[in-house]
Amino acid sequence: MHLAWSSLVLPSLLAGVGAVPAASPAAIAGTYAANVKVVRNGFYPLDVVDQVELSTRSKVEAFLAKKVAAGTNNNCTLENAAVRREWSDLSVAEREDYVKAVQCLMKLPPKAPKDKYPGALSRFDDFVAYHMTHAMELHDNYHLFPAHKHFLWVYEQTLREECGYKGYQPYMNYDRYARDPINSPMFNGNSSSMGGNGEPDPNYKGVSQAGRTPNIIASGGGGGCVKSGPFSDMVVSLGPTSMASYKGLPKNSRSDGTASNPRCLRRDINRNAAMGATADRAYKLLTESKDIDTFYNTLLGTPPPKNDPYPWGIHTAGHYIHAVDPGGDAATSPGDPVFYFHHGALDRLWWIWQMQDPEARLNAVPMVGNIVDHNHGKRQRITDPLKMVIDLEWLSPVKAKLMEAHDQLGSNGGKYCYVYI
Repeated sequence: MHLAWSSLVLPSLLAGVGAVPAASPAAIAGTYAANVKVVRNGFYPLDVVDQVELSTRSKVEAFLAKKVAAGTNNNCTLENAAVRREWSDLSVAEREDYVKAVQCLMKLPPKAPKDKYPGALSRFDDFVAYHMTHAMELHDNYHLFPAHKHFLWVYEQTLREECGYKGYQPYMNYDRYARDPINSPMFNGNSSSMGGNGEPDPNYKGVSQAGRTPNIIASGGGGGCVKSGPFSDMVVSLGPTSMASYKGLPKNSRSDGTASNPRCLRRDINRNAAMGATADRAYKLLTESKDIDTFYNTLLGTPPPKNDPYPWGIHTAGHYIHAVDPGGDAATSPGDPVFYFHHGALDRLWWIWQMQDPEARLNAVPMVGNIVDHNHGKRQRITDPLKMVIDLEWLSPVKAKLMEAHDQLGSNGGKYCYVYI
């Protein structure tokens, strides 16, 4: 399975910035199936992480060819795999279609149990409610990568099946926006963006980072309500929780944050956070992490980097590019739709790391002690990841064995079948 790519470089994808000469198709094509079209925004040259991804493609092909030969690919091939693309590589029309699908999700009725989650007012809120009340099983060492992979896949399927979205979940290449995020295609506030910055709030100082130097992701000058772009009239209902980084928010009537607490979407589009997720940091993560524990800890910024003005770790940096409310609350962070771009970026990095040596890395799990399984309200100690199941309850009837969610090409009965470009 070694087919030529079909490659397009379209500077016209830019919105509000001038085009620059793009790399030649031969330089960027790599390999894969002919129907996997590479569409590049000519304003953004390939970075070092993109180059690592290109270098893994022959290994991806070999990995999938082996599965096809063994009959374990569950009909997933590179010819029929879904393609997840970077936001700015989508056309303006494609971005607007995505925005409309998210807005549709915000209008559909919720499926979460009303007695337990009265603040879930929409299908979009269903995902927030699950994330905020299942934090342990989503964020322990075993689950952080695979459980969020499944969470993201279910969100993508919901957009497609319940709101008619024809595309797939985009991801965010942090490096494209890090130096000027407010004026980027992601946050510039036009109709094809994910909404703009929050109004200036002098009371918002930033996100505390205990144990790091500096010990705060200082405010980028926002912090107030978003008043530009497609989500300027968005109503945030769930939260805040005790994990909220900004304490000047209206309190929720329930201690766990699950009551309805309607308020505006607040953001601080923050260069100070974004600079902690630049391509050089991701490149180091991908090329110097020889085992999963190093990869996991480097992603989380553990131990804190020294002599680094942005020592947050990529995971934290990506979360707080759009902090405040609900993005500044680790529990309710899916309440800002940009959350899914961030976790798409993390999923992409994990996949690139795995595919550099799939035989050794695909099923690698961090070394941890006992894990508490909270599914269906039951607490039980489980130490064997092969016995763990990801169950998103009201979000989707589709469950996933934990280890199945390590592989995005034909696993979980073929339900996962996608690549990142």
